[in-house]
Amino acid sequence: MTPKAAVARFQALLRIPTISYPDESLIDWAEFDRFIATLAELYPQVHARLDRDIVAGHSLVFRWPGRSDTEPAVLMAHYDVVPATDFGWKHPPFAAEISGRGADEVIWGRGTLDNKGSVASMLEAVESQLTAGLVPRQDIYLVFTHNEESAGNAAPAVVDLLESRGVRPALVLDEGGAVVEGVFPGVDSPVAVVGVTEKGQADLRLVVEEQGGHASTPPKTTATVRLAKAILRLNEHPFPARFSDTAIEMFRTLGDHATGRIGWAFRHIGLTRGVLLRVMANSGNELNAMVRTTQAVTVLTAGQAPNALAERAEANVNIRIAVGMSIEQVVAHVQRAIGDEQVHVELVHGTPAPPTSLLSGIGWEVLRSTVEATYPGTIVTPYVQNGATDSRHFTRISRGVYRFSPFEMSKDERDTLHAKNERMHVATFLRGIEFYKALVAAL
Repeated sequence: MTPKAAVARFQALLRIPTISYPDESLIDWAEFDRFIATLAELYPQVHARLDRDIVAGHSLVFRWPGRSDTEPAVLMAHYDVVPATDFGWKHPPFAAEISGRGADEVIWGRGTLDNKGSVASMLEAVESQLTAGLVPRQDIYLVFTHNEESAGNAAPAVVDLLESRGVRPALVLDEGGAVVEGVFPGVDSPVAVVGVTEKGQADLRLVVEEQGGHASTPPKTTATVRLAKAILRLNEHPFPARFSDTAIEMFRTLGDHATGRIGWAFRHIGLTRGVLLRVMANSGNELNAMVRTTQAVTVLTAGQAPNALAERAEANVNIRIAVGMSIEQVVAHVQRAIGDEQVHVELVHGTPAPPTSLLSGIGWEVLRSTVEATYPGTIVTPYVQNGATDSRHFTRISRGVYRFSPFEMSKDERDTLHAKNERMHVATFLRGIEFYKALVAAL
């Protein structure tokens, strides 16, 4: 299995536009069927020697029998992607083109980082180890879901299946943090941030209704103006910043490696908590999101005609809920911030943060040692994953649910998640394969 052939297989998967939508009537299921069939062609050993179940129509569960089933592991990823058009892309999003040479060789395409890179590197590793004759110590399950991006039913259905079979994983590994540099002040070494929990999420709808009428005789405050003012007030009142227990553990871990005053502050967070909160909140979007519940207005709708006043104006507010905050507290904060009874706040849906996983035991130790072996000199630290993943459903059957993508990602690359010009260095993909090869050998 040469690196060139592995990259070619990755390209083949990226070229299949497995785009998911909350409205499933928009989904081209033939592409999902093609993806599943292509996996069978590209990874024959996996399909010949592992048991396979198809769950919820298009999600895959493979079981690799080990010498024991007492402490099984689940390695998971999703293969659906968010929509993309050619507009603004340097290379078409589903062409999987490669640019550059040597260390600068980059593969472009929707799904490289989120999350087909994990799917392909995981399968490359397992195919290679099967060919080499590896029999893992414990059962290993490979789970590839098809509707993570639309928060669909696949992951809960997989958990139902595993639970019905009495499977209690010691380790569940899903997408999440990565190997990053330059994120934490005072820390010069690369840092592998491993999500031991993730934020909850909610969508709130802000609604303003009025009589409407002809646009030639507008009132002083139309529905759209009232809604706009509400959005501005909400934006001016962010949720309060606070450190979770996981964040405190993260800074203590980083403090052993940080230099100067910031290193001292990390190591003595009990004394410097207030100062560090202010530093984090003012040090960029990523660090700010680590210490507070965030809010973002994502969808605006109003009006039916250019010359008619809107009778109803709506805004969707996407909330990512910090560990320890309830849905009721989120709604109350938004209502207080807006301070206008004519702006109705409706909860569309919401789930709080899932339980925090263990920082001890076989799952954590094997994961940490594998990261350190694959990325020598890298600091491994727990953190709270900002985005939502399918793994939150697995906390029902495991205390060892972790969120980590075994790839180095620069800030520029992280900024392409769910955006144009998503890409991954070829060397990064190949190292991801080595990570999974080492991980399955250690399980």
